[in-house]
Amino acid sequence: MHTGMITRKLTRAEQKALRPSQILDAAFDEFVEKGYAAARLENIAEQIGVTKGTIYVYFPTKEDLFEAVVPHIATPLASLRTQLNDLTGTSVEKLRSLILLFYNSTMKDRRSRELLRLAIAEGTRFPQLIETHHQALIEPVLALTQTLIEEGTRLGEFRSGASSRARIVLAPVIGIIIEMLIHGERRDLEVSQYIDAHLEMVMLALTCDNR
Repeated sequence: MHTGMITRKLTRAEQKALRPSQILDAAFDEFVEKGYAAARLENIAEQIGVTKGTIYVYFPTKEDLFEAVVPHIATPLASLRTQLNDLTGTSVEKLRSLILLFYNSTMKDRRSRELLRLAIAEGTRFPQLIETHHQALIEPVLALTQTLIEEGTRLGEFRSGASSRARIVLAPVIGIIIEMLIHGERRDLEVSQYIDAHLEMVMLALTCDNR
């Protein structure tokens, strides 16, 4: 006797509601692979089984479609912001956890990495892309990092004068992601050792007194 679940067929209204998201998912892949100039709406339409005209119903121009891609892809990063706000422990423990969460969210999620590639490649043509990317991913992590460093300094966990180091603390995360985008799987970047060294460097810099 067959006991498997029967998948309900979506109604036309439900399919229509999902269509913009499907278009944006396919468009992201096309823009990342080809770049804005070479990307073709025909390829995007074919990928999801619709006509080119269907795309224009939701996005009047190719530029409109491109500009909608980044906030759409960045939406799942809201879960990272939730996790960041739930950090517990001492300032040192919370900062360590924050850095590891940032690594996990950007390195394990292909789209997070490719979003950075898109921002680098098309940022000059679409400066709003850079701003959206920064607001969606970098700014929340940077702000919380700054808050944790200032909190740790007030509590005596971090040495005085450490309050302006947030951007430097996060820079190695972006650095290794760029290396991954450049080299792909062609080189062993020794990521685990890299992360360990990064954490050790940060903690030594923030918690050790100058001699």
